[in-house]
Amino acid sequence: MKQLIYLSASLLALSSPALLAQSADIAEEDIQTLNGCALVPGTRCPGVDLRGADLRHMDLRRADLTSADLRGADLRHSILDQAKLDNARLENANFTRASLQQTAMRGAKADGARFIAINGWNLTAQGASFNDADFTGASLDFARFSGATMHNTHLRAANLEMAWLPKADMAGADLRDANLQESKLNHANLADANLEGARLHYGTFLNVNMTDCTACPFGWE
Repeated sequence: MKQLIYLSASLLALSSPALLAQSADIAEEDIQTLNGCALVPGTRCPGVDLRGADLRHMDLRRADLTSADLRGADLRHSILDQAKLDNARLENANFTRASLQQTAMRGAKADGARFIAINGWNLTAQGASFNDADFTGASLDFARFSGATMHNTHLRAANLEMAWLPKADMAGADLRDANLQESKLNHANLADANLEGARLHYGTFLNVNMTDCTACPFGWE
């Protein structure tokens, strides 16, 4: 029985490009591969090395890129909806105008990455690192950044409505003109942050560190 299971798994692995082509509705010969990773929806490439790769406009929805190395990669206008990027290396990657709806990014390292104007509805990035990352104009409603490290992160004019940010370390973050309506920031760190012009209606700020914060809602709970 074990031999049969092993043989079946081997045959499935060998036929995976064809299966991927069928599921993505593209010709098998048209599949682009990089370091053994087929660049199509639903691909499974945990731990793959894609440093500096040109992945612009790629459709990688539902891709498994867990622990992948995407440092410096160009993912502008790519589609990564429901993809798995947990524990991935994303430093200095460019996700400008990418779609990251329901994408998993827990524990990822994305310091210095660009997420300008992304669609990140329900992005899950608990415990991830976004120091000096740029989320200017990003749509992050219902996103989850619990326990994330976001030192000097640029979130100007970002939509964070109903976002979860408890225990997020946002020291020095730029939140000017951001929409924080109904966001949850309990026990977060907003020291030296700037919330000038931000919409704060119905947000929760219980036990938030607001030392030297500009326009923070001092006294709110």
